[in-house]
Amino acid sequence: MIYCVEDDAGIRELVVYTLQNTGMEARGFADGTALFSALRNEKPDLILLDIMLPGEDGISILRRLRSLPDTAALPVILLTAKNTEYDKVIGLDSGADDYIAKPFGMMELVARVRAVLRRTQDAVSPAEHVLLSDGPISLDERAHTVCVSGQPVQLTLKEYQLLTLLMKNQGAVLTRDVLLENIWGYGSESETRTVDVHIRTLRQKLGDGGALIETVRGVGYRMGGNA
Repeated sequence: MIYCVEDDAGIRELVVYTLQNTGMEARGFADGTALFSALRNEKPDLILLDIMLPGEDGISILRRLRSLPDTAALPVILLTAKNTEYDKVIGLDSGADDYIAKPFGMMELVARVRAVLRRTQDAVSPAEHVLLSDGPISLDERAHTVCVSGQPVQLTLKEYQLLTLLMKNQGAVLTRDVLLENIWGYGSESETRTVDVHIRTLRQKLGDGGALIETVRGVGYRMGGNA
């Protein structure tokens, strides 16, 4: 099930119609009030969230979603007419998994949705490795949990996937394009800021463990390891 929160009825109906005609279940909502009412009855697989909404805006809604245990890990793709770097960074910094600027093509939207859903399904599938650790950081793939010095840390899906990929490739440098392709499903030089923003918030959430994620200038990132 995909939820689309968009106050423009024409866009909302087109998005829902397109998703339904590509084999997905979808429902539309005009504002955050209707969304949170629906969330009490059913949790979707992904939320498409417009930033410019009447009443509570999309960024505020996103922050509420990330603050609640039941919705903290729900994948969210932001839809917005704003396309400045500042707006994109604010959205990603607030926990968005992806960002699509209006006007967008329906097939691009479907491709982005499928990419996020595919990675969500991969994240909850049986894990080949059960426990990963590096310094104070421990990651349990089967339980989908992360702890730093024994204390649980709440990560978004993309932050969790980034950390898992880095820890599985400990010591190896992963370029931004490789991270984009593996986590978001596409690679583009114009989108590398997405990786940088997620790495920054991931480091902040990991506290002392965040220093283990090293920046390799001009290339990408690596998990330094505790050796």
